[in-house]
Amino acid sequence: MAIDWSAIEEDHDHRPWNLPDRPWMMTMSWVYLFAAHWPVDPELLAPKIPDGLTLDTFDGDAWLSLIPFKMDNVHPRGLTWSPYSFPFPELNVRTYVSADGDKPGVWFFSLDAGSRLAVTGARTLFHLPYFNADMSIELDGDTVAYRSRRTHRGVPGADFAATYGPTGPACEAEEGTLEYWLMERYCLYSAKNGRVFCGQVQHPKWQLRPAQADIETNTMFQWLDLDLPDEPALMHYVDGIHTLGWTLDEVE
Repeated sequence: MAIDWSAIEEDHDHRPWNLPDRPWMMTMSWVYLFAAHWPVDPELLAPKIPDGLTLDTFDGDAWLSLIPFKMDNVHPRGLTWSPYSFPFPELNVRTYVSADGDKPGVWFFSLDAGSRLAVTGARTLFHLPYFNADMSIELDGDTVAYRSRRTHRGVPGADFAATYGPTGPACEAEEGTLEYWLMERYCLYSAKNGRVFCGQVQHPKWQLRPAQADIETNTMFQWLDLDLPDEPALMHYVDGIHTLGWTLDEVE
């Protein structure tokens, strides 16, 4: 079934700010997505955020999230096929930031991907810390077996292995809740040579399902020197979400 990308663009009343005043650049779908979240002392994370951005907190805590999923439907605007079209696994480690109190978004500490082409493109176009990894996704009904081993040269290794899946029906997060604060963000931030950039996205509201997981291996946080519990404080599963992305704007 074809995806109606124009309908996704038009369905934007839930956004906390208006869409960019120029055409979107690309499409993408995030499927079989697992979101695991840990509270962190803000004093430990704030020094790891670049100048020009402010670490966001919820009830006094900063949050660190680990999000594995499968990337699909990656197409530049106007094309139904591109070298990036083939699905691939992706795994990101992120926290939550704003620029001058405006546009709450995400800051990625790392993004591992099972596509060398996607890693090269994202590092070049979006100034994001993408890394090559040997990754796999296996499905058994609603259960996902996910494996990732970073292979990128010149950076610390990092491994993740888990089996995860949903435990209940989907619902939308209510504004003011932690779930809303974590997930309903419509931009990412990146930095290069002391300059900070903002990349906006558009998608429907998240349909979050409660989740369970057996996390066998997780060394994705080691280089951050954070002593976190093995078990996340909060977990979600998302069957899939279709997303539009824009080119970067420099944050003044």
